[in-house]
Amino acid sequence: MNSKLPRYLAAACATLAFVCTVSFADDPKPEKEHTKEKGPSKAALEKYDANKDGKLDDAETVKMNADKEAAKQARLAKYDANHDGKVDKDEKAVEDADKEKAKAEKEKAKAEKQAAKEAKKAEAAKSAEKQH
Repeated sequence: MNSKLPRYLAAACATLAFVCTVSFADDPKPEKEHTKEKGPSKAALEKYDANKDGKLDDAETVKMNADKEAAKQARLAKYDANHDGKVDKDEKAVEDADKEKAKAEKEKAKAEKQAAKEAKKAEAAKSAEKQH
């Protein structure tokens, strides 16, 4: 009986190892389904879709790409201080500072507009209160 025990023990260990290997194995990744092609953004469609058909035809795409290139060139002209054809880290810091300044100015104007709106609303309420 003692001679059969090592065989059973070895078979049990082999079975356990096989089951663990199979159960912990990664499932094969499913094939990626074709995702729909990325088209122009809604903002781009609103700006460049001249015939309002919901997509950009060749002429509209050419116009959009020309505008993008012009914006890129304007950015280089404004921030490429060393004229190497690209915006490096220091030049990017200047650009970021300009963006933050513009954002702060926009938020300030928005706050002023909101304050004026609320003042007008308070004035109207005060005027209505005097009439009663």
